[in-house]
Amino acid sequence: MKVLICYFSGTGNTEKVADKFVSCFTELNNEVETVAVESVLDGKTLTDSFQTLLKNADLVGFGYPIHAFNAPAIVLEFAKRLPKLREKKRAFVFNTSGEPLELNNISSIKLCRLLKRRNIEVVSEYHYCMPYNIMFRHSDDMALKMWTTAEQLIPLDVDELQKNRPHVLKKVACGDFVAWVMRCEHWGGRLNGRQYKVSDECAHCEKCVRICPTHNIKIVDGKFKFGKNCLMCMRCAMLCPKNAIKIGWFNKWKVNGAYSFDEPATPEEQQHYNKMLTKAYEKYFAECDERIAHIESNRQSSQDGQVNQ
Repeated sequence: MKVLICYFSGTGNTEKVADKFVSCFTELNNEVETVAVESVLDGKTLTDSFQTLLKNADLVGFGYPIHAFNAPAIVLEFAKRLPKLREKKRAFVFNTSGEPLELNNISSIKLCRLLKRRNIEVVSEYHYCMPYNIMFRHSDDMALKMWTTAEQLIPLDVDELQKNRPHVLKKVACGDFVAWVMRCEHWGGRLNGRQYKVSDECAHCEKCVRICPTHNIKIVDGKFKFGKNCLMCMRCAMLCPKNAIKIGWFNKWKVNGAYSFDEPATPEEQQHYNKMLTKAYEKYFAECDERIAHIESNRQSSQDGQVNQ
């Protein structure tokens, strides 16, 4: 099977998940291609090489970090530029967020609608908790636990896709309307992006200029200029080696420095005390462990049955 995985990743979490999908599909002898969304946007159309990959794929994955319970603006723009295919294409969606709230399940509504108009049918959706890049910083312990859980889930999800078993995420009531309202983040992010500043700690390495997915950061007459195309993806602020970028109205929520996803030398205390989120995390990990154990039990029972035949 030929698999095409298209993804957008702000600070690396979704890319990490996409890479795991690639390795799992590859282990099952599939031919896999990956495409970063920002790399194939070319003017008002998509590159010819990408369109060839899309046409030849048997299964297409679309991955993104959830922005205000929606797909990021760049992902929706990417979907709008996809050509309408003559033959129906099977697809799946995977996304990441810093919290396991059921509202996250509405993030794909607009994307799935756009894909359907292009004869691309989303048959499965998957959500993975990965550490925040805004609001507060998860402890290294929590980041590792989130990633370890995703690592265990993704092979099971790939097995489902390989066997063409649909996986549907439950949508909340009035989810379409809530998602529509929350898409104000798209234009709000562009407004806030104009408020970004660079502090005196800046080392002028220009890393932010190079890594911005929309080329929104420029240097004019030796000064940093932030344009009107900010996605609020946090890539520049989180990955700045000097923590020199102030993110406008949301600067108190800024998170700086990539997560290592390694076992911390000493245990860290979680930086938040929100009871609702704490309970949501506990429920998420418990449900994931239950699903993993259930599938592994069924797999073992199946193997034992084959041996006894």
